[in-house]
Amino acid sequence: MSFGKINTFIDILEIQKAEDEDGYDTETEVVVASVRAYREGRHGSKKWANMAIYSEATELFQFRCIPNITVNTSMTIENNGRRFEITSVENIKGRGMYLEVLAKTKTQGG
Repeated sequence: MSFGKINTFIDILEIQKAEDEDGYDTETEVVVASVRAYREGRHGSKKWANMAIYSEATELFQFRCIPNITVNTSMTIENNGRRFEITSVENIKGRGMYLEVLAKTKTQGG
């Protein structure tokens, strides 16, 4: 992947649970990493046509693996004020250099 294509800034968010002083569980969203990524929206290309049967994803993100952080489907991506729910994470070519994340647009209420 060319460095010039990795030109979108994204935040990877995770919900962390904690207990307050009154003993109630609280959830806070924490930025786990801020990275540069390649972003591609769903369109009529052959690649997306092949994935359409299996995926509800609306966006594809590719970025370098982040040391000591495991990206998973419980996380969320934020880009330009929009939120995306991660539906799948794949190590590109199994080399441990880049991740390909398929995500769908999150609705405002959730």
